[in-house]
Amino acid sequence: MSSLSTRPADGADGRARSEAGTGSSPGARRAPRRFLKGFGLLGPRHGAHTVPAVQLDALALPLGDDGVVIGVDAEGRPAVLGVNRPTPYDVVLIAGLWTAQVIALRAAATGARVAVETGRPQAWVQLVHAMGGGQNGLAVYNVGRVPPQGASAGTPVLVVRDCGMRPPRGRVASGPWQSVLTLLPYLSPVAPRLMRQARLTGVQRVSPDEAAELGRVLALSRTETESLPSLADGMTLWCADRDRQYVMTQPTDGETGLLGTPRRMD
Repeated sequence: MSSLSTRPADGADGRARSEAGTGSSPGARRAPRRFLKGFGLLGPRHGAHTVPAVQLDALALPLGDDGVVIGVDAEGRPAVLGVNRPTPYDVVLIAGLWTAQVIALRAAATGARVAVETGRPQAWVQLVHAMGGGQNGLAVYNVGRVPPQGASAGTPVLVVRDCGMRPPRGRVASGPWQSVLTLLPYLSPVAPRLMRQARLTGVQRVSPDEAAELGRVLALSRTETESLPSLADGMTLWCADRDRQYVMTQPTDGETGLLGTPRRMD
């Protein structure tokens, strides 16, 4: 029986034991401790609840940044794109429509509202239907027609600009809790300016000439530059300042049924 037993005592013997528990002599038994609300739980009381200090590293949890899981890195770990931020955040993605649509779907699934500005609304209509007709997180607008989104910490917004090779200046810019992702199908004359203004740039498979230009603009290593013309479908090289990360976007079954398999060409 544990010394912390709280079983009540009976009669005189019980009273005597109770009084003995309140005595101040060194040999007197201590009264049962009371649990005070708000002060947490007692620590482990059994050997099975403890581990040696040398094993603490085994308890590490694979936690990363908060955001949208856009694929896995070279080590197979989740790669996260943090688009919900209290500060303006611009992303340039030189890639196929498939990757931008997967990011839009996953951003909406995390609770963000997604506003798509596009000159090809027919390419996005299936996503609108899948999301409940534009009432549940994803809406499509013509180029230059995106209204103010009213972004806030409770309702963050991702604006996807799918406006071709030379996107015009958008009416809705990045701001607190509102990120902007600009999709470019290829390296266009306006791409260097957009990449210099962006916080993050993603690049999928491009031609050798485009790879050489991107290598200069993004200060890529020779190995990274030479890899761009041979990237597999679904593979993206993400660049932020001096950080580089290859990410493979793997669709879920639902995404495959809606969008098909990964592809670079639209």
